[in-house]
Formats: sequence, C-alpha cells, structure tokens
Amino acid sequence: MHFWTSWPEHLLADVSLWSADLAMLGAEMKRMEPYTDLFHLDVADAHFVPGLLFFPDLIAALRPWTDVPFHVHLMTEHPAGHVGAFAEAGANLITVHYENGAEASTAIEQIHRSGLAAGLALQLETPPEVIVPYLAEVQLILLMGTPLGVKGQSLDLNTYRREQTVRQIIHEYGYEGQVKIGVDGGIREQTVPLLCHAGADLIVPGSLVFKSDHPAQTFQWLHAFSAPPTRQEMGRDSSC
Repeated sequence: MHFWTSWPEHLLADVSLWSADLAMLGAEMKRMEPYTDLFHLDVADAHFVPGLLFFPDLIAALRPWTDVPFHVHLMTEHPAGHVGAFAEAGANLITVHYENGAEASTAIEQIHRSGLAAGLALQLETPPEVIVPYLAEVQLILLMGTPLGVKGQSLDLNTYRREQTVRQIIHEYGYEGQVKIGVDGGIREQTVPLLCHAGADLIVPGSLVFKSDHPAQTFQWLHAFSAPPTRQEMGRDSSC
C-alpha cells in the first residue's frame, strides 16, 4: 500500500476509463498516462447496478500498458468473491460499497490480505456517519456524487455537505492523513473547486479530461488545487 501514502499534496485525479474510447483503451490510457494519478476502473455486474462493466481479464490485459496505479471500484453483489481475481489482475486499490452490508468488511479484509489499499464507497442515500466503524480499515471514503452506474448526470448538491461531514468525522476520530475522501460522479469544471473546498482529496474525472482539447492544461488546472485543510487549519476558511 506504499503508493497510497506517498502522494503529492494536490487534488488527485482518478481518471475513469468508462469515459474513454472503449475501442481504444490502451491508446487512451497512454494519452492520459503523463498526467493522471490513478486509473479508475468501474466494475458492474448488472445486479448491484444496471449494466455490465469491466472484468478481470480486461484489467489484466491493460495492466502492462502503464505503471499508473489501478483503482478498481466494485459495484457488484458479493464483492468478496471478486477481490482475488481483481487483485491478481493488477489492482492497487479496490473499493467496495457500504451497501453490501456485512460482506463489505469481509471484502476489505481480503483486499488487505492481498496487500492492496481498500476503499469504502457510499451511495447518495447512505448517511456519512456509517463510515465510523470502517475508518481503521480503509484508506479511502468514496462518495458517489450521482446515481450509481449512470453517466452524464449532474452532481447532487448534497455532496458538498456530505464531504464536509466526512471530513469532520475523519478529523474527530483522528484519521486525518490516513483516510482520503474521494468523489465519483458529476465532476465538471464548475464543481471541482467546490468539491475541493468541501474536503475532497480525490476526484474521478471522466469526460472532463477525455473530451478536453488540451489535456495537459486541464490536468495542470486540476493539480493546482491543494490538499484539504490540515488539523491545524480545521475550523477556519481555507482556499483550494
């Protein structure tokens, strides 16, 4: 998990390959490789969410194309049954959903046994307070900013408040610097500054970067946002 504890103190770009040209995934990764911090690979089983998305053999085939860390987001039923295959395929970070119930903890244990970093994702309706028992187990809290498994939706405006709540919980329980906050969905030019100000360490951009005419400039702009407030800065205004 060393890669997860050695990031620079800027807003992390976890680029979603779901928004890439799926017929040219290898080339699309190479195009983004000079700029991105991670590649985000959504996995959907058509049960937990509608539709089908990435699978282990595909991720294993993509792994030799880049050294950029892979973040596998399991939007599936029974995530514990999938951890081993995705770990073997080359994941560096695997995120599972709180809504998987008790199996989320089982999956997180398996992720750590595989030597990987673990994340916990929360859907829009899930109260942020549920993260408390997981703070000692995960390295990322991933807040969904749009309905799960649907592209092109606007950011739910409650996301900013939810971020602030998660940031405060992390502060109160002493996990600052250990647990990062990510937002997935609704990442637009106008939402990024507000997400950063509310406490995001990481965002999951898709079309924002893949449709950019000048990706180097887009990533330079994203990386210009600094890390969220430190413990000493909590409680006073902080610019991103």
